[in-house]
Amino acid sequence: MLDTTNYFKKKLKTEQQIGMWIGLANGYCAEIAANAGYDWLLIDGEHAPNDIRSILEQLQAVAAYPSQAVVRPVTGDVHLIKQLLDIGAQTLLIPMIETAEQAELMVKATRYPPEGIRGVGAALARASRWNNISDYLQTADEEICVIVQIESKKGLDNIDAILAVDGIDGVFIGPADLSAALGYRGNPGHADVQKVIVESIAKIRQAGKAAGILSADEKLAHSYLQLGTEFVAVGVDTSLLMKSMKQLLGKFKAVEGKVQQGPSVY
Repeated sequence: MLDTTNYFKKKLKTEQQIGMWIGLANGYCAEIAANAGYDWLLIDGEHAPNDIRSILEQLQAVAAYPSQAVVRPVTGDVHLIKQLLDIGAQTLLIPMIETAEQAELMVKATRYPPEGIRGVGAALARASRWNNISDYLQTADEEICVIVQIESKKGLDNIDAILAVDGIDGVFIGPADLSAALGYRGNPGHADVQKVIVESIAKIRQAGKAAGILSADEKLAHSYLQLGTEFVAVGVDTSLLMKSMKQLLGKFKAVEGKVQQGPSVY
């Protein structure tokens, strides 16, 4: 029998999960990342050149492995969310959420009526295995995980109201945009930015939600885990590939451009 349990959601409040950002927009590359053994893989539809078909390809590639796929759409669009759910995404990380009203709409977009507004088209959907999961319409809602991303001053101002929204499973702090919004673009490790991040993580967890973040800086990533942050992405595939290629080339010839050092999101 097909197991449709969302293990990422199931583990959110029981254990910390280590993730990897996937931006190469290719099923073969996604499978390599899944084979590496990360708990979760973020398929990025916001900044990587992904569309519905390339995300589908990556979901299919990852499905054979224990790694859990998390999909970030380019925006919190109800129609796009419908498509992502139908192709089998169970966990969504929705960027640039700034108000409780936005968060409520995102939850409704992932639920079938009467609780929500998700369109019913299971016969066409990979998620239901084209109606071969007989109880899909009755059980789908409980396996969907909604994570909202707070990364602006407005989002910070409204974080308490956002945290009060039923159906929000986790809140992800977006350090790149947040550091820019706070006046420290490109410097997420700045003390002022870190203070806000640490305070936000504590607030998220106190509200009973799971907290998440991305940091390719090993020291910062460990510090977030020590704070109890439930899901932490510790690297980005494109950055790892570029860094490794430059390091190898540098052993044989002079290389233009330095490998980035110090605090970095990516």
